[in-house]
Amino acid sequence: MGEGPAKQYRLLGGRPVLLWSVTAALACPSIDQIVVVVPAQDEDFVRTLLPDDHRIRLAHGGATRTDSVRSGLAALSDLRPGVVLIHDAARPGLTPEVICELLDALAEADAAAPALTMTDAVKELGEDGRLRAVPRDALRRIQTPQAFRADTLLRAIDQAEGAAVDDLALIEASLGSDRARIALTRGRAELMKITHAEDLAIAERLLASPSFRIGEGFDVHAFGDGEFVTLCGVEIPHSRGLEGHSDADAGWHALTDAILGAAALGDIGDHFPPSDPTWKGASSLIFLAHAVKLVRAMGLTVVNADITLMCERPKIAPHREAMRSATAAALGVSVSMVSVKATTTEKLGFLGREEGIAASASVLLGPAQT
Repeated sequence: MGEGPAKQYRLLGGRPVLLWSVTAALACPSIDQIVVVVPAQDEDFVRTLLPDDHRIRLAHGGATRTDSVRSGLAALSDLRPGVVLIHDAARPGLTPEVICELLDALAEADAAAPALTMTDAVKELGEDGRLRAVPRDALRRIQTPQAFRADTLLRAIDQAEGAAVDDLALIEASLGSDRARIALTRGRAELMKITHAEDLAIAERLLASPSFRIGEGFDVHAFGDGEFVTLCGVEIPHSRGLEGHSDADAGWHALTDAILGAAALGDIGDHFPPSDPTWKGASSLIFLAHAVKLVRAMGLTVVNADITLMCERPKIAPHREAMRSATAAALGVSVSMVSVKATTTEKLGFLGREEGIAASASVLLGPAQT
């Protein structure tokens, strides 16, 4: 998947990939309990992603898929389930309908799984480097969830030696491939497994409209002693400075809050408390870069930004293009995606009395391009 969060935590349609499957399972009335098997070090983080529902439990994964399945089954042991379904967290296209079809298929089978026929030509690459055609009529692409009679799966897990490519293989090894009754239900393109970065974009088109988020920010700083003000990363000569714990860049403070707000990550004070002397006189570029980094880790990027500066003086127009360029560089976007405007309050209020400067900002976040 390249750099960034693990695939099951990346955003798809505004929700973590993992949450799509959990939500689908919760919506199915036949499901009594869900076990999410996660790396031990991710447990606290995963709890913040999942809904507060008594039907959800967490278990720690193992070194192999089979080890993780064994751990998930152990977490259900007190319930003595009759049927168990095992699903890849990286397949967000799960629906209650898929689950129901699998449960119906188990009426006369030991296990069931969704499957797709092969529509592409299939070739085998030999050790000699030559391609040989492989008949595809009998080939199937097996998806998840895979459903099992619980007692059959538990026996297969106990007998397992090493790791299996999937859980059906455990049943085949335990009962013998000629004796295992495995039913195949209708597969779906939406049940694709996310493996590579480009798969996330494909799943986005199949399952969800692109995730866009809007954020707004506002900031005010009073005039104080000084010979310049800093606005949107540009120092502007002025008869007074702006008071603030950092460099008092109202434009970038509003923009930072807009980005954090769009991503539901709190506000600038949560990340850089004014009570912390570390940030005294600090450049607001630090704050803005931090917000950009956080949203990129969520799989998002700034699409465009619109900043309005409110003051009688200094005049903004002569510095507008420098502000746009500095802001675009900080956001990592084209200058054409950044607007900086200025207005006054027609001599009204504290701004009209030239007691300070205010700024508002709006941003649009969208899916990062892979």
